[in-house]
Amino acid sequence: MSVRTAAASVAVATLLGACVSMPSAHAQSPSAQGSPVVYAHRGASAYAPENTLAAVDAADRLGIDWVENDVQLTRDGVLVVVHDTTLSRTTDAEEVFPGRAPWAVKDFTAAEIAKLDAGSWFGARFAGARVPTLTQYLHRLERNHQKLLLEIKSPEIYPGIEKETLRVLRREGWLDRSRVEHGLVVQSFGAESVKTVHALRPDVVTGFLGTPAVADLPSYAAFTDQINPSYTSVGPDYVAAVQKLKGAHGKPLRVNTWTVNDAADASRMAGFGVDGIITNNPDVVRDATG
Repeated sequence: MSVRTAAASVAVATLLGACVSMPSAHAQSPSAQGSPVVYAHRGASAYAPENTLAAVDAADRLGIDWVENDVQLTRDGVLVVVHDTTLSRTTDAEEVFPGRAPWAVKDFTAAEIAKLDAGSWFGARFAGARVPTLTQYLHRLERNHQKLLLEIKSPEIYPGIEKETLRVLRREGWLDRSRVEHGLVVQSFGAESVKTVHALRPDVVTGFLGTPAVADLPSYAAFTDQINPSYTSVGPDYVAAVQKLKGAHGKPLRVNTWTVNDAADASRMAGFGVDGIITNNPDVVRDATG
């Protein structure tokens, strides 16, 4: 897509956004400069251990408004922020709880997970960092005045995780109108999970993680606002095909690509006209595209 075409698309999206009341001025619009929105993947995870409060703060220090994370359910039904379905890679679970292989998140209570060191694997100065609960994570984002792109991870493992996620978000004030309109997107690789979130809270902006065939895009547009594919799987024609359609809230479907970590790829994605870029190196992407 040419720069002129991309600019025209942004203008059309802005005009449509002004005519539709829900939701979401900030969550649905590119930045004022027309550059892709930058999302700090698992926090600024190139600079601090992923999905920890330290990674949230690292993104804040870089001036990044949007933070992406992953949520899963513990054995006792508490939402925790962790990417892998097992605890081995990013914590010392194997040392603290020998004999509990495969150290699946779903097999541990929240209290057990709270004992784990989730920082030492990344560097000695992060020793003692913990796996945060979603509640703790939301509090840190609120303190930093940041916004959240929340991924429901492996929903097939966790029946009811959509309802529990929305319950915690509601309890902590993240389903208030101002948050829904300006600072929250819920996404998943599971289409049924995204459908469930949309059915339970039609006002919430949702995203589908993946690259559906162009012919299938209209069916996704019925329940989602964003198509968020791997950057290796898309080109300018695909981005344009997505953006031609209107999503669940009557606004053009958006495209946020992942996980783009170098300037050259970031510039190329911006040239394709993507709406957002999810990255471990948010400062690099911001500087390359903005």
